[in-house]
Amino acid sequence: MQRLLEFLFRKRHWFVFILCEIISAMFLYRYNAYHRNVFFSSANTVVGHVASIYNYGASYIKLREDNRILFERNSMLEMEVFDLQRQMQALGAHLLAFDSIRAGTGAAEFSYITAQVVNNNISGYLNYITINRGAKDGVMADMGVVSIYGIVGIVSTVGEHYSVVIPVLNPKSKISCKLYNGDYYGSLSWDGRDTRYANLEELPLHAEFQEGDTVVTSGYSAVFPPGVIVGTVAELDDNRAHSFYSLKIRLATDFQGLKVVRILKNTYWQERLEVEREARKND
Repeated sequence: MQRLLEFLFRKRHWFVFILCEIISAMFLYRYNAYHRNVFFSSANTVVGHVASIYNYGASYIKLREDNRILFERNSMLEMEVFDLQRQMQALGAHLLAFDSIRAGTGAAEFSYITAQVVNNNISGYLNYITINRGAKDGVMADMGVVSIYGIVGIVSTVGEHYSVVIPVLNPKSKISCKLYNGDYYGSLSWDGRDTRYANLEELPLHAEFQEGDTVVTSGYSAVFPPGVIVGTVAELDDNRAHSFYSLKIRLATDFQGLKVVRILKNTYWQERLEVEREARKND
């Protein structure tokens, strides 16, 4: 306390000077309209800049939540598209079933679980992606994983809170795909080179295609519904087998910037596996 009083006493002339300046400014702006207007105009400008900076910062912070909401809404719309595609295929194959489809008796076959990518290891040959959803969230092995742009991969290992996905960028990944404008299908695989491309193997020689054609999932497995975007035809691979085409596919998903994914859950997956397993027993 003694030191504080000594400090105030030593600097008393500065405190007196500041006090006089404050009193002078008060009299100047109180009794002089011009200076008062200048002061308020400057104050409003400063306040406006501060408010603008605050609003910009608040908007930036809110982007994460806005992106999450948009992603959820986009997911719902894509699930509706999958359901409509399934119904249209059923309508084309079974015209007599039109009444039951129109009545909505067929429930959507796929639902989804949103997840964040917590580890994206795609710099090697045997690549893996870790997501923050596990058995506790309803994730199981062999579930398909997609992004807002297209296919990602298949769930490989499941823990209680985390899961590991084998992406398309892994030679172990084999996914049934087809040309969107046709019924010709093949197997999508990666050769370990460029992370932007994969190969559509075993495509029949009589298949018709051209550069830029869209490639989608075939729906011939219980993992992915038909029509999920995979990529576009980039070129014909010169190292193709003589009996089949091998197409170089530019992948729709940007694996370098992958942040959020959806795990697809097939409602009738277990039933389908059991039926197919029973059928193999009779072979």
